Amino acid sequence: MSKLIASAAIRGAHKIVAHAEAKFKEAREKFGENHEVGFPNTGYYLPIIYGILGRKVEKIKDMAPVLQVCREILPPPVKEKNALPYLAPALDAGMATFFAEEIIEAIRYLEYPDFYVLGEDPTDDNLWLGAADDIILRKRGVEFVDGTAPGFAAVLGAAPTKEIAARIALELQEKNLYVFMAAEHQGRRFSEQLKEAGVQIGWPTRLVSFGPDVSATVFAMGFATRAAMSFGGIEPGDFRKILIYNKDRVFAFALPLGFVTDEWYANAAGAINWGFPVIADSPIPQVLPTGICTYEHVVSNIPHKDIVQKAVEVRGLKVTVHKVPVPVSYGPAFEGERVRGEDIYLEAGGGRTQAIELVRMKNMNEVEDNKIELFGPDLKDIQPPAKLPLAIMVEVSGRNMQEDFEPILERQIHHLINYAQGVMHIGQRDIAWVRIAKQAVEKGFNLKHFGSILHAKYHEDFGSIVDKVQVRIYTELDKVKELTEQARKIHRHRDERLAGMTDEDTDPFYSCTLCQSFAPNHVCIVTPERTGLCGAYNWLDCKASNEINPTGPNQPVPKGEVLDPVYGQWKGVNEFVKKASRGAVENYDAYGILRQPMTSCGCFECIAAVLPMCNGFMAVDRDYTGMTPVGMKFTTLAGSVGGGAVTPGFVGHSKYYITSRKYLSAEGGIKRMVWLPKRLKEEIRDRIEKRSQEMGVPDLIDKIADETVATTEEEVMKYLTEKQHPVLAMDPLF
Repeated sequence: MSKLIASAAIRGAHKIVAHAEAKFKEAREKFGENHEVGFPNTGYYLPIIYGILGRKVEKIKDMAPVLQVCREILPPPVKEKNALPYLAPALDAGMATFFAEEIIEAIRYLEYPDFYVLGEDPTDDNLWLGAADDIILRKRGVEFVDGTAPGFAAVLGAAPTKEIAARIALELQEKNLYVFMAAEHQGRRFSEQLKEAGVQIGWPTRLVSFGPDVSATVFAMGFATRAAMSFGGIEPGDFRKILIYNKDRVFAFALPLGFVTDEWYANAAGAINWGFPVIADSPIPQVLPTGICTYEHVVSNIPHKDIVQKAVEVRGLKVTVHKVPVPVSYGPAFEGERVRGEDIYLEAGGGRTQAIELVRMKNMNEVEDNKIELFGPDLKDIQPPAKLPLAIMVEVSGRNMQEDFEPILERQIHHLINYAQGVMHIGQRDIAWVRIAKQAVEKGFNLKHFGSILHAKYHEDFGSIVDKVQVRIYTELDKVKELTEQARKIHRHRDERLAGMTDEDTDPFYSCTLCQSFAPNHVCIVTPERTGLCGAYNWLDCKASNEINPTGPNQPVPKGEVLDPVYGQWKGVNEFVKKASRGAVENYDAYGILRQPMTSCGCFECIAAVLPMCNGFMAVDRDYTGMTPVGMKFTTLAGSVGGGAVTPGFVGHSKYYITSRKYLSAEGGIKRMVWLPKRLKEEIRDRIEKRSQEMGVPDLIDKIADETVATTEEEVMKYLTEKQHPVLAMDPLF
């Protein structure tokens, strides 16, 4: 490594560690050594320290031994005459830098609780998002699992102008990368430049403004470290596996823009430990040999017009981007973009007007490929902010097309339309909601471009089953109403068809191993009565996916001999699970939680847990941030259950599965449900009432406790007794 880089990185590390020591002493004196510290809503404490050292920093006094480690691994400053290689000491300095910066940022949370925004979006008066909580990690981590986010760029400093900043950010978004921003250069910050340029920032648009100082870089590295523990199932303290995991699976790189200070060098040295190279716009020394990183370690003096492409090349990212024929930028990075009131050109659906979407299979001679028609006013015919009814009717044909595939294609409308910059899409079926921004219309976007998107992406993503696609778009009220009634009848028929399927009468089941890129031991078995843990895949989805991609993650799993009909074990399923998990998991119960429940990846919507005193179960979803009666928040539970583990007494699952006939049926099913978060309970109320009616307890939902009446197991038990919950009369679980 260059002597200049090593010298600067080590100097910077000494400065940062000294600053952390000073902040620690101040905090200990002000708050006391037993005062609690940490990042909000996470079960990973200070994640880099926890992941690399295996140490839980829960109180101020826990920082002292970490600072001692920093001093032990900090190399002495590089002397003027030194012929020794510099790589190892510089990497140690980088590691000490991240330990110290986590302490600095944890104390900042303590001293200034409102310094960072909680949630996914900046506010009008606060741009800084701080550490991602575990809800964000799991929600966004799915995108790293399924490949819609191949990696991230950690941007330090600022571009020369806001226009250059916006171009760099857009190019990174178009390559589907996340952008994590921190630090300043000459009083300017990349995230502030984007805001000045009118670019929408926040987790939904993948432009994440972590913090104003260089120490906020540690939030990006903490995200990557937690990904290894959460999705990779790596134990805290197993630093070698965590670093290798990130090098091989989390494709990230650093983009320092502007003068590289000693502190920036120290952070860059730290990033190299994780296998993340540095690509700079300034003429700093280069480190071109391979070693820790896949290819070069430091590449410099790259023009801004080339810097993104160079970074992708150096990191070895495989980015697949296909041009969609629309006049706006297009890709998954724009899926979370909001179109707010003052920017609305057109709004359809969402309770403002009626909006409907439908995909139908037709005979080959009934479909003219790429025929896109609009019936009614287009955007040029209205004045903003306008409201119109909307119907998007897609007709497809193909020699391998089946009626079962219709809902699969229909569900994609949400994502595919949302990928267009300046277009916001929420919901599906007859509750769709679309907003189009003025900026998109200024670039030439019109309603027929919805058809252009669907035609291009259906051919690209589903070419094995789709040969022809034609789209009709309606904005005439009478016609939209007529089509809505037709579509509702079709949707009811589809729901009844899936609802009528049972596990007993269906063979094969289907696997889902999509999450094995992050949780190598996890194998999800999807049945008609048990959806995937993430809630995104049901049996028909997996069947369609296998038809579309026969070598993909959804494989048919013949059930074979029934070994245990109560707990849900079949010989063929066990054989598949053992093979697909590479021998790590030999079998599990599809319908049980107590013996050997299904593995959990980390993408689950909910976690169920046994409450022994109550003789029942509780379930909590990822959006609930409070304490649960099992004594852990969702984030802590997820850290224990995820990563492909089999954890008796705990299991991950989807929201939909709660009301399945097979939900934990081996131990009594939903009749044993004693606690749910209130918001989740209301979300699935209709389905709970229907299922409990079938089970002979029609008032069950009103006997299930929530956080408004109980947050401890003792309080739950008191509520169950008052309400005479049926679990009180059931056989003991143990």
